[in-house]
Amino acid sequence: MPTTASPRRLELGLRQNAAQFTLLVAVNALVGGMLGQERTVLPLLGEQEFGLRAYTAGLTFILVFGLAKAATNYLAGTWSDRFGRKPVLVAGWLVALPVPLLLIWAPTWGWVIVANVLLGISQGLTWSTTVVMKIDLVGPAKRGLAMGLNEAAGYAAVALTALATGYLAEAYGLRPAPFLLGLAFAALGLGLSTLAVKETRDHARLEATGHTARADGRHDHLHGELNDREVFAQTSLKEPALSSASQAGLVNNLNDGLAWGLFPILFSAAGLSVGRIGILAALYPAVWGAGQLVTGALSDRWGRKWMIVAGMWLQALALALIAFVDSFALWAVAAILLGAGTAMVYPTLLASIGDVAHPAWRARSVGVYRLWRDGGFAVGALLAGLVADAMGVRAAVWVVAGLTAVSGLVVALRMYETHPRSARTSGEGDHG
Repeated sequence: MPTTASPRRLELGLRQNAAQFTLLVAVNALVGGMLGQERTVLPLLGEQEFGLRAYTAGLTFILVFGLAKAATNYLAGTWSDRFGRKPVLVAGWLVALPVPLLLIWAPTWGWVIVANVLLGISQGLTWSTTVVMKIDLVGPAKRGLAMGLNEAAGYAAVALTALATGYLAEAYGLRPAPFLLGLAFAALGLGLSTLAVKETRDHARLEATGHTARADGRHDHLHGELNDREVFAQTSLKEPALSSASQAGLVNNLNDGLAWGLFPILFSAAGLSVGRIGILAALYPAVWGAGQLVTGALSDRWGRKWMIVAGMWLQALALALIAFVDSFALWAVAAILLGAGTAMVYPTLLASIGDVAHPAWRARSVGVYRLWRDGGFAVGALLAGLVADAMGVRAAVWVVAGLTAVSGLVVALRMYETHPRSARTSGEGDHG
């Protein structure tokens, strides 16, 4: 008699889901590459080919990118719960396909703006979904490591692509050569996501069935299903850890928006070549990417809170150094410090969201957090542009350095330790 294969038994864990996890790491590297194609070239393109002299006008591409990505992050979380993770991922790659072509053919800056709206939508759908899918697969034990691997892949690709496009632009011009990389990344990402990636929503449902409450009772009011409005309120304002993470994420990407939009112009004004600007533009995300391989796992061992605080303060110090010095070597040191501080913060914030949010509404909470975090691109572009137009680029860097230091202080005063094992060890979870 014919036999039918029994369905594969779902398990949580990094080792148990190694093949799919590794595939999703590769997909997220391609997502990062789509972002990296712009890091070195686009600010210079606005200044040199489109004649944009006002910093605020030149940063419009980051402003619209941030707004589009922030809004789409929120929708990605909701849609992932409603329709599944994979359809959202594939949709994100479909939106990404025209972006490099628009950048290559753009006759006016308006075309660049449209391309960055599409890029923001694509990044919101693809990056958010790969984050949620990895959290689904690994379960609670190694969430920090999983987020470290995810973000390391994405930002290592940002760095390598920023470096590669700098050299391509120096050798062949600002267009079209640098953006051909993006075209290849989009095609490969769409193919892998459509043909090889598997749905992970059932892994989240499996975790929900075995979800246990914290011993201190802190999250008892968050158990079970919350509606979209309740998830938004808890993540944005009410729940101390979730809301602290959301504001820290916003400020982190505020300073990344500054770095993306104004650092190449600052370095160019100092007489650096496009190739050297590409090195500096790549150093920061390279350290950020590689560092997360360590910091994500360390947050599973040492805890989340003070890793985030130290990372925000290290970023503030690095930004102050960039504003103060005026040489390639010292800017390189500052870029390394900025990357290290960001590496301490980025996967740890995501892991803290995963610690607190119940599996039943975790994808939506990740979406809300990423709405605030990537809204920082828009806030950073607007704030940095206005301050730079009024007082100069260095003044804008000083302002953002101060905001970053204050954000770290907010986390220090308001956030509790979210990692259950670390909270028990420190006793922090027993009061409050």
